[in-house]
Amino acid sequence: MADVGTKPGPKKIGRVQIGFNVLVQIILALFLVAMVNSIAFRHYKRWDFSRDQKYALSDKTKRFLQTIKGKVRITVFFSPNTPITADVQNLLTEYQYAGKGKIDIENIDPERNLSRAKEVLEKYKVVSDESLLIIDYEGRNKTVKASEMADVDQTGMAFGEGPRVTAFKGEQTITSAMMDLVEGKKNTIGYVLGHKEPPLAGQSPVSILKAFIENENVKLQELNLFEVPAIPPELRAVVIVGPQYDFSDREMALLHDFWDKQGRILVLLDPAAKTPKIDNFLNKLGVKANDDRLMVFLRTGIQEIAVTRDVQARFLADSPITKRLADVRALFLGGTSSLTLEPQRVRAANVRLEPLVQAEKGYFAEKDYNTDDQAKLQGDAQRSANAPLTIAASIEKGGSADERVQMNSARMVVVSNATFIQDNVLAQGQQALDFISGSINWLLNREQLIGIAPKVPKTLTFTLDENALRSVRWIVLVLIPLVFVVFGTVVWWQRRA
Repeated sequence: MADVGTKPGPKKIGRVQIGFNVLVQIILALFLVAMVNSIAFRHYKRWDFSRDQKYALSDKTKRFLQTIKGKVRITVFFSPNTPITADVQNLLTEYQYAGKGKIDIENIDPERNLSRAKEVLEKYKVVSDESLLIIDYEGRNKTVKASEMADVDQTGMAFGEGPRVTAFKGEQTITSAMMDLVEGKKNTIGYVLGHKEPPLAGQSPVSILKAFIENENVKLQELNLFEVPAIPPELRAVVIVGPQYDFSDREMALLHDFWDKQGRILVLLDPAAKTPKIDNFLNKLGVKANDDRLMVFLRTGIQEIAVTRDVQARFLADSPITKRLADVRALFLGGTSSLTLEPQRVRAANVRLEPLVQAEKGYFAEKDYNTDDQAKLQGDAQRSANAPLTIAASIEKGGSADERVQMNSARMVVVSNATFIQDNVLAQGQQALDFISGSINWLLNREQLIGIAPKVPKTLTFTLDENALRSVRWIVLVLIPLVFVVFGTVVWWQRRA
């Protein structure tokens, strides 16, 4: 007789069913891994932790890549022995990532893949033994050599050392080459001469600015208004930098005619120069260049103060020119005057004014700027009541206030300082370059290219005075050895105990 209380045993699972369950689990796991990898491949983020962010693309380059409609093909001919091979490869990876499928890259080692290298070089008719890139866009191509992408110090080779890269400027050269190909014809801008403006040729004090602007598919062409019957129609804009003498009536007539035909003008005024005809031209458009100088009192000691005319200013966020530089500070060295904007007076003529740069709080506009009377200057500073002082403004006649609406218009940018773009000032910071670049791109209707430009390469240097050197000697000769002595003593004592 069967035992009624006996419980039935566990149900046996066949080997086939166990194998099927394991197979389903493996398939599900593989599917999840594939899905995670697929999502990660399409949606990922990159960071550049290098000291000077030399692989991080600038905002301007990223915005330019967004405007490219076709496909860019980059063929890389770099020998592994080239000092910047790794830098170029890492940088091109960033271009591919920011291009979102618009950039194809082919790496060819000219020392190993001779047949492919010969085929491509013959296709583009390139003859060079130097490492290089070939950038191709819609049938147009441009070559960028390794020597153009870096400054290399080879002085150590005489002592058996290898070449040393002092500055890597790959982004500047590659982006510039892409702009040339995508835009095709260069944008030509007239640089007015004949009134003791800084020269473009020879030992130019604006050589950094010239190189920087021309890297953006812009050509600066000298323009003497005495020698032409009219401003040439091929000039997209005109630049006037710190004239020391006023324009003649004939020159002003050419400038008026250019403006009336929807011309584009960049004017950098030198407050020390007397240019009443230029001032009157600006005044008719609602911008008055005041006969004053911006100053500020700085405390140099416990009870000592000094007055300086170097202006620390900030960029405003309301204009497309300075939107991406909003609240960035820049130094305007030398004399700077204030600008008075009168938008109500010119509104009926469909002229719009926009302040671009204002001095920091604490500055005051001094009309008696030649005086040395500290008491008077302090009194004027107290009476200024921290009123906002504009030193740069934009003028637009015609067009639309809505940035999304593209209409023909005359445009102008006015700055009441002409020395902030000179080489000795630009060496202290790049903000002025970004501002001038943004201004020119706005004048050329290239708002999509306004942004923070690639960094100007700088060599990392250390300057140690006698006190700093003494500290380094104490650290190296005493402190560091003492750390090991103390550590060894502690270990010895523990073992002895």
